[in-house]
Amino acid sequence: MAEKLFSKADREAIVNAIRSAEVSTSGEIQVHIESRCKGEVLDRAVRVFDTLKMYQTKDRNGVLFYLAVVDHRFAILGDSGINEVVPDDFWENIKEHMASYFKKGQFTQGLIDGIHMAGEQLGQHFPYQGDSDINELPDEISFGS
Repeated sequence: MAEKLFSKADREAIVNAIRSAEVSTSGEIQVHIESRCKGEVLDRAVRVFDTLKMYQTKDRNGVLFYLAVVDHRFAILGDSGINEVVPDDFWENIKEHMASYFKKGQFTQGLIDGIHMAGEQLGQHFPYQGDSDINELPDEISFGS
């Protein structure tokens, strides 16, 4: 069901934003979209982070954008490497920016902006490593029920 909430063009735009954000960084960004979130949103995001094995990046610099569209809940979860170097309010600032789009039903644009904001910080703290840099996690959106 969650996959049907975003058009093919929307999904492509989100994946393109991930790829664009990752061009200048060794960091990894993933998006997981579900219809509903059972329980606390941050707890669910942690479970998805673990399921997607995002903790396996070399520099612990993975970022998950978790969105439960029907329930109007979302979370951004950064791994320990990125959390050590961004300001304390960094993720909350991105969430507030994204929420301004979400309130207008503009989920795709909210995600794209959030991805670019995270990518900028990842690029500053984890610059692209050239030929030795590999894409450690898939760029495709994962979907739950």
